[in-house]
Order: sequence, then C-alpha cells, then structure tokens
Amino acid sequence: MSGKTTGPGRGLTYGEAGVDIDAGNRMVDLIKPLVRATARPGADAEIGGFGGLFDLARTGFKDPVLVAATDGVGTKVKIAIETGRHDTIGIDLVAMSVNDLVVQGAEPLFFLDYFACSKLDPDTGAKVVAGIAQGCRESGCALIGGETAEMPGLYQPGDYDLAGFAVGAVERGSILPRGDVRVGDVVIGLASSGIHSNGFSLVRKIVERSGLAFEAPAPFAPGHTLGEALLVPTRLYVKSCLAAIRKTGAVKALAHITGGGFPDNIPRALPDGIGVSIDLSAVHVLPVFRWLAQEGDVAVPEMLRTFNCGIGMVAIVAPEHADGVLAVLRDHGETASVIGETTAATGAERVTYRGSLELSL
Repeated sequence: MSGKTTGPGRGLTYGEAGVDIDAGNRMVDLIKPLVRATARPGADAEIGGFGGLFDLARTGFKDPVLVAATDGVGTKVKIAIETGRHDTIGIDLVAMSVNDLVVQGAEPLFFLDYFACSKLDPDTGAKVVAGIAQGCRESGCALIGGETAEMPGLYQPGDYDLAGFAVGAVERGSILPRGDVRVGDVVIGLASSGIHSNGFSLVRKIVERSGLAFEAPAPFAPGHTLGEALLVPTRLYVKSCLAAIRKTGAVKALAHITGGGFPDNIPRALPDGIGVSIDLSAVHVLPVFRWLAQEGDVAVPEMLRTFNCGIGMVAIVAPEHADGVLAVLRDHGETASVIGETTAATGAERVTYRGSLELSL
C-alpha cells in the first residue's frame, strides 16, 4: 500500500452527494399514521420492515387467483409539481392500478408505491402518500409498503416521479372477462371524473399553445384554476363495479378506458369475432375535453384514442340484465348509461361509431 489518500481533509459523505437519509426517516414518521389507516383483513398496514406482509387466509377467499397490476401517472405529475398541488396525485396512482384489477373481477388487497426524486422534501412526500392512502382506503386495499429514492443528477431539482403496484384476488370461477359475451349484449358506460391520468403530454402541449398559466381561471371550470381543473383525480371504480359483479352476477366484462381510449381498451375485454358499436351521441363529453379539442384543434379520432372523453369504465351485460346492473352502479354513486352494444367484428376495426361526439363548448 502506498498510503496515498484521496484528498486533503475529511472524506465525503452521502449527504454531500445529495442524499439525505434523515429526510427519508422524517417522511416515514409523517406517513406512518396515514398508512396505518388503510389496514384491512389480511394486513395491519404497518411499515418499516424489509417487505410488506399480507395474510391471504384472512380474506375469506375459498379458491383465489391473484391478480397484479402496476402503473404510474405519466406527465400529469409535472402539473402537480408546477402547481405545488401534491394532495391528489397519489389517488391517481392507486386508481390506475386498482381499476385494472377490478376489470378482471378482482378485489384489491394491497398496494405498494415507489417515490423517486432529486432531493426529498418530507412534507411534499407526505402529501403524496396521503393521497395514496386515501385511494387505498376508498378502494379497500392496504398500503403495506413502498420505497423512497433520492437520485440527484437523474431528476431535476423539485421533480419527482411515482409508480404503484397493486395485488388483488378473485375466485377462480369469477374471473372476468367471461366467455359468454355475445352479439347484442349491452355496453354500459361509467362516467369519468375528468382526464384521469392519460394523455397529459398532449394536454400540456395544448396548455402551452393556449398561453394560459396553471394559476389562470379554467375556461371550462368556473371557480377553479386551470391547474386545479386538470388535476381532478382519476375516479375509483372498485367498490361500485365489485358490487355490480357480486350483486347481479350479470357483468360479463369490464374495460378500463385509459391510454388508447375506446378503440384500444374495449377490445381487450372481448372474445375473437366480437366488436362494439358506440353511440357517440350517448357519451356525455365533459367540458375539459371540449376545451382541449377546440384549443388544440384535435380531431375526433385522436380524441377518442387519446382520452376517455367522459367514459372511464365500460361494462358489458346481457340486455335483460342491463337495468339491474345500472341500478346497482347508480346506487353506488356512478353516473352510468347505455352507450352501445356488441356486434359481429367484420374487420380490423373492432370498435365502430355512430352519432357524433359533442365537442362544442
């Protein structure tokens, strides 16, 4: 050994490299009560271990099949960062995964999150996790763990990103979609709460083109700023859809309308040879989509493939059961209506349209 040192004085520390372990510990202290409030049968929702535990035997399932989903919130997180509004983006994170679980007929059981940033602000992180915990409570799943990562140099100062991971269970004989979807079944649309968490790269481009600041009044939402109106969280469809599945036994398939809109998502719930015909005049287009279409001069086909346009979930049922399913969905707070029917698929286009989408403000 030469005895040569790497430089004069004391050695470098992790903190000087930009990572504050103490800030991470402070954030854990802030979020522990939020996490604890998501406890459910199977999990006490305590954090601090190396892994989250879940006791499947306590859930009451007889022959369960586990279903897993993972997602993020896309560039919607940039609007949360730029507006300083961090309290609802966590709801989006949960919704994007648990809504995917319920379309398979699964009940969400537990959730884990991943929060990555340049430099951790414990208060900001706690606000994000508060939204995650709220989303978990509203969908009946436990928040059993997560990870916070500081990565200076990879993220710009003030930036952060999110990912979420959900696991649910469904009885083996109740997995959706069922194999009995037939031509002539009814397509029910469940209203969305807004843009949800898809298409925000286009949304941000349209906002830039409009010249409006996020603090400006929203042209389509009186009493709200543009940032507030764009950050309306993704609707959670778990409890209403599970109720419709279990109380009626009539739900044949569900489709979560995310990126790809109607044409990419609905076929995922259909067997070969079956398509759908959607009556666009039956779709209640929310004002935010009308504004986006007009301000961005976005064509109807692009709107339908990029955004949910006002329908966040689709259910497929036999005609004789449509009224019963609609009644349960409405009893659980959904705005739901018939928007089409299944058809024989005669070509590559499995989603066809009639009527017109009302996009005028």
